[in-house]
Amino acid sequence: MPVLPEPFAAWFAARGWTPRPHQLALLEASQQRRSTLLIAPTGAGKTLAGFLPSLVRLSEPGKRPRKGAGLRTLYISPLKALACDVARNLETPIAEMGLKIRTETRSADTTLARRQRQRRSPPDILLTTPEQVALLLSHPDAPFLFADLETVILDELHALAPSKRGDLLALDLARIQSLAPGHIRVGLSATVARPSELRAYLMAQTAPDVRADLAHVIEIQGGAKPDIKILEAEEGVPWSGHTARYAIGEIYEAIAAHRLSLVFVNTRMQAELLFQELWRVNGQNLPIALHHGSLAAPQRRKVESAMAAGQLKAVVATSTLDLGIDWGDVDLVIHVGAPKGASRLTQRIGRANHRLDEPSKAILVPGNRFELLECRAALQAAEAGAQDAVLSRSGALDVLAQHVLGMACQAPFDPDVLYDEVRTALPYASLTRAHFDRVISFVSTGGYALKAYERFAKLRPAEGGKLRVANARVAQQYRLNAGTIVDSPLIKVRLVSGGRRKSGAARTLQGGRMLGEVDEYFIEQLSPGTTFAFAGEVVRFEGLRDTEAFVSRTTAQDPMIPSYSGGKFPLSTHLAARVRAILSEPKSWRALPPPVAQWLLLQQRRSQLPGREDVLIETFARSQRHYLVAYPFEGRLVHQTLGMLLTRRLHRAGAQPLGFVANDYGLAVWGNGDISRLIADGRLGLAELFDEDMLGDDLDAWLAESSLMKRTFRMAAVIAGLIERRHPGKEKSGRQVTMSTDLIYDVLRRHDPGHILLEAAWADAATGLLDLARLGEFLARIKGRIRHQALERVSPLSVPILLEIGREQVFGAHEDVLRSAAQDLIEEATGA
Repeated sequence: MPVLPEPFAAWFAARGWTPRPHQLALLEASQQRRSTLLIAPTGAGKTLAGFLPSLVRLSEPGKRPRKGAGLRTLYISPLKALACDVARNLETPIAEMGLKIRTETRSADTTLARRQRQRRSPPDILLTTPEQVALLLSHPDAPFLFADLETVILDELHALAPSKRGDLLALDLARIQSLAPGHIRVGLSATVARPSELRAYLMAQTAPDVRADLAHVIEIQGGAKPDIKILEAEEGVPWSGHTARYAIGEIYEAIAAHRLSLVFVNTRMQAELLFQELWRVNGQNLPIALHHGSLAAPQRRKVESAMAAGQLKAVVATSTLDLGIDWGDVDLVIHVGAPKGASRLTQRIGRANHRLDEPSKAILVPGNRFELLECRAALQAAEAGAQDAVLSRSGALDVLAQHVLGMACQAPFDPDVLYDEVRTALPYASLTRAHFDRVISFVSTGGYALKAYERFAKLRPAEGGKLRVANARVAQQYRLNAGTIVDSPLIKVRLVSGGRRKSGAARTLQGGRMLGEVDEYFIEQLSPGTTFAFAGEVVRFEGLRDTEAFVSRTTAQDPMIPSYSGGKFPLSTHLAARVRAILSEPKSWRALPPPVAQWLLLQQRRSQLPGREDVLIETFARSQRHYLVAYPFEGRLVHQTLGMLLTRRLHRAGAQPLGFVANDYGLAVWGNGDISRLIADGRLGLAELFDEDMLGDDLDAWLAESSLMKRTFRMAAVIAGLIERRHPGKEKSGRQVTMSTDLIYDVLRRHDPGHILLEAAWADAATGLLDLARLGEFLARIKGRIRHQALERVSPLSVPILLEIGREQVFGAHEDVLRSAAQDLIEEATGA
């Protein structure tokens, strides 16, 4: 084990620290030039360990020869905020030890002049994000910039790897390997179930079956067990809902009793709502802030600085503060809503008491009774140290198309050489040459059905069998649109300068301070004078001009809350299994709050409870409609797909379905036909209804008429560069992007059904919006294990599902079922 050199040893001693074994082990691996994966729980000093080898190496006397711009260490983070926090924390040891080491951050918020200067004269250590790495590699000077690179640090690798951002990063690492073949990679990760998946990410894959035996793994065990409690509010957890308004008083009391609390929610809409609710009861005028990805960067930075300075009592946040950020003395995490995954909960609660030998303290606040069961399951998983994050994936073809164009922007390339390079990236290690050539063809011409249109021709032949970018405009467009994060089109929200203007006078509105961005479709439904909560304020909509909405401050009550597409995490398979286990074990109900335990006991008497491996189907009539309720506990995505396919089959059986509703725990289909009688008469067999063959013709027929595939294709087309959202000085509206992609989708389906982007969109739908793999596993698991219960009335377990919002219509029918008041439905389910 190496010994820390001076001045590092003295710096550690002055702080009363002793280098931890894993920090020295990582230093030793770096000295041996071995790529290393460090897996450690929160508070173990992963970040310092990751940078220590670079700091020691850069502080060594004597100059190493420079072949390029002088960039030595590249740090890549999934979050801009995390990169900024790490840079801030690096400043202290560098300054206190007097090290002549220059560090800088780079993100979309960095000024253009600074970004250009960083390519010519980079710092010793550059901290950035995957998107910025892709952009740096697309410039002709990339070989000069990366020529001296010695170390790449991949922070929170477990958060990057299982996504399209991870695909893009892996491809960029493959190119960096070509430009700086002597560099090593350091992966930093929270505890994961299968370290080998991440270890392979650190090594070039020289064959599809390669093993990453050359990557060293350092895994830290132990750490204090977290202190997690489920909040039991005086009012009691409601039957349905996701806002946790019932517990606002208790949440506020917990905030007041601690130094600094992070209040996590799962969506930006929940964040805005909860923030407003907390300020409504903020009689002590506690400093409570808001942080999510749609807020303007200056506002986020202001909150981050206030956290670091100890000026806040609480911050309501989404996943923007999930990862290894260490701002302020956080001593409590409050998780409002169910966590949806054991690994996600572990990550979030680790923000409290960010030290290895002290327990993280957390309070879980379920929004409804099913969420309480999920919180109990998550608590059990945390106690067992269980991890459920899925890390491995096959590389997406639309991401590969974007990367191919980026490499052409850098310099003409030989397809044979690029194919070999791409296959060294873990997600693409098994990529066939046929698929690669189809991607090249798409980037070159747009594909068979589009090759007659010049705008889709982005590559041209060059000397020696190489391909080059078609022209400078294509390269410019690539750099404006690079990245894999495809949000719903966003509208900037600005305060009207000089006070409120006359409603509807959008043309006279003058831009003031930007508050952030909201989804375009939310703004489109507003009329002048409408009030909504955003960025911690209540504002009045004044008008829309181009891609900017103008608002003024107001004191109006009951504002709308902006809704955002995406951001909803599905229930993980691991937690779903634990929830089913709780339901099937009445002895475990003693740990539940009495109202929830009584709810399950009443369900047991009136109907049945789902088992571990089977599925319960209930049928009953209510308000002249007939219902089928299923309890798969397989997550919202699976249930939405299942609901659409079931309605098709029920339609053929004569059940006349009118609509369905789905959440993470179950789904309900309703219609005019007597489903119970159809089953009793043998005209509707549940085994046939839930047969695996629904993933064949029924799925194909539904997708052919569904807008879902068009939506999925839209995202793939934007990532692949077929449709460009941003142009110099302007940006396409969401309606323009939709019209363009929908038209191309219809053309390709008719004239080029084998197009590579249709294949990419199908793969996305299968693993994302449809979750077909998990649905197939569910259908296989319940074969011969379907339990049916015909009921006289609504069951207690079905009430939370029937109270859900957002029902989807099928077969063009209008929703005839009016939502009864929640109390009436509850009384019907629980009455004698």
